[in-house]
Amino acid sequence: MLLYLVKHSRPDITNATRELSKSMDGATMLGYQEFLRVIKYVLDTEGYGLKLKPVSEDEVWKLTAYTDSDWAGNQESRISVSGYILYFASVAVAWRSRGQNSVSLSSSEAEYVALSECMKDVRFVMEKMRELGMEPPIPVVVRIDNVGAMFMAENNTTSQRTRHIDIRYKWVAEFIEAGEIDVVFVKTSDNDADIFTKNTSRVIHDKHVEKMMWTDKQ
Repeated sequence: MLLYLVKHSRPDITNATRELSKSMDGATMLGYQEFLRVIKYVLDTEGYGLKLKPVSEDEVWKLTAYTDSDWAGNQESRISVSGYILYFASVAVAWRSRGQNSVSLSSSEAEYVALSECMKDVRFVMEKMRELGMEPPIPVVVRIDNVGAMFMAENNTTSQRTRHIDIRYKWVAEFIEAGEIDVVFVKTSDNDADIFTKNTSRVIHDKHVEKMMWTDKQ
């Protein structure tokens, strides 16, 4: 039930649902209690929905993405979490919170892998727009809060520190060189993807949710 909501209209519970899915094969009383907390939140916010609003002419086909990672957040496996959200004409159209496939050796590497995962959806939406005869305005701005990951993405070279990173993540630099995306730094406090990678305070959570969704406060 929660997965259905996450897929269609409730990006605000994406991280919580990902965490709950870890105990699908071995549910515990603690996991059940956390599940009930999420259900209560959904019921208390049943009026929440994706924010659809008019935009100016220069923003009609605008694409913007935010990406983030929680480095080694899993205390047992040390697997990092990738999170991102993609806006099309100021409307959230794609979002994800997912554990990475391997252990990252630094926060920059974890953020770089998250950026690569985000770029898959960015490229998919761009191609769909072109199929419909709409040329997406480029470069598409992708915001990230890690300078090291930005350097890795913008420099298509291999060093001893980055040689171990899987080749499937390194195509991002070619996308940047082609001028189709622009990776821009954003403060962590303004990074909408922050709520997809970790548990945050209510103030931070509400701040980001109010940007992507209609809430009772608006």
